[in-house]
Amino acid sequence: MAEVRIPGSKSITNRALFLGACASGLSYLRRPLISDDTEAFADGLTALGYQVQHSGDDVVLMGSLSGPPATAAEVYCRDAGTAARFLPALAAAGHGTFRFDASAQLRRRPVGPMVAALRDLGATVVCEDGEGQLPLTVTSAGLAGGQVTIDASVSSQFLTALLMAAPLTREGLVITVTGMVSAPYVDMTVRMMRQFGGKVTRDGGTFTVKPGGYAARSFSIEPDASAASYFFAAAAITGQTAFVPGLGADSLQGDVAFARVLKRMGATVEVWPDGLAVTGTGTLHGGEFNLRDISDTMPTLAAIAPFADAPVRIVDVANTRVKESDRLEACAVNLGRLGIEVATGPDWIEIWPGGPKGATVDCFRDHRIAMSFAVTGLRAPGIVLDDPDCVKKTFPEFHQVLAELRQEWGLPAA
Repeated sequence: MAEVRIPGSKSITNRALFLGACASGLSYLRRPLISDDTEAFADGLTALGYQVQHSGDDVVLMGSLSGPPATAAEVYCRDAGTAARFLPALAAAGHGTFRFDASAQLRRRPVGPMVAALRDLGATVVCEDGEGQLPLTVTSAGLAGGQVTIDASVSSQFLTALLMAAPLTREGLVITVTGMVSAPYVDMTVRMMRQFGGKVTRDGGTFTVKPGGYAARSFSIEPDASAASYFFAAAAITGQTAFVPGLGADSLQGDVAFARVLKRMGATVEVWPDGLAVTGTGTLHGGEFNLRDISDTMPTLAAIAPFADAPVRIVDVANTRVKESDRLEACAVNLGRLGIEVATGPDWIEIWPGGPKGATVDCFRDHRIAMSFAVTGLRAPGIVLDDPDCVKKTFPEFHQVLAELRQEWGLPAA
């Protein structure tokens, strides 16, 4: 059994940064992820006037119950979708004018539902180059609260942004959601809000959040379940065992459900209070898999699908077309280069069994495409990533950790 140390969850780290910024006093985030995305988020908070400092492996930040301390700011979100979706909502809870911009890649990604909701709540939001995209400017005198409806069918991050900002409104907020993808991420958000003292209830598609901000606290960041998926997949296709400590039965993250997908495919899965292990059994079975709730793991499954004994069909993942890349298209292009038969539709991809051949993988500047096809390379010699460094977005040490695992398992060097 190989124990794999995974860095902190990006999703939890950036939510904790947001919640700590909205709390009264100093919050201590224990072992957060340090990567391009989380640095972009922390830098965004700094630009908004918050005090964010590193202390060893931890991050300390001083919160404010009245929104950003700054009254004007230029925030550059880099490639971080969570920064682009969360921080404008935080800015709207403050008083001032705040401009948000990002890389060319992130400028293409939608933020329209969040923009519409903030306008409905009384903030002025101006999109410079087209409706529903960055760059944009938020001008606000705080948010009264009340009621709002938001479309979360493209990304649950829009709903998460409003939920987390809601305790800073003067009257609280009732949010009605229409459509929702990646629902476990919303569940994570609600649990974390409560852990920081937020008062939130849910009745079907309606969330009610009381005003009052949050309470500062010490908060430990668990390992990233999306990142763990690559090593669980690696174990499944090589007949080895990967154990990730810290992803136990009480994990906040929905992406631990990827282990259940591997179990359906024939792997052995063991869940303990202090961790999760996946063991490959020599055969992977095909089938149809709905990954709507864990769509970040779609490329992971697509990249190992050729090793199954029957076609693998992944469905209900239309939202993966508007991530860092069009991930359905990126997977189809790269699997085709590896000599694998593949077909796609608006929200699905189907992959037939085959022996992947060596080729150059186009990462499309997408960390998840790079990490997924690096796993394929464990059984397909000659796979080369055209942009291996793009993993720095969420997992800077990925290639080193995978190389160490390859050596521990006695697999041939890449």
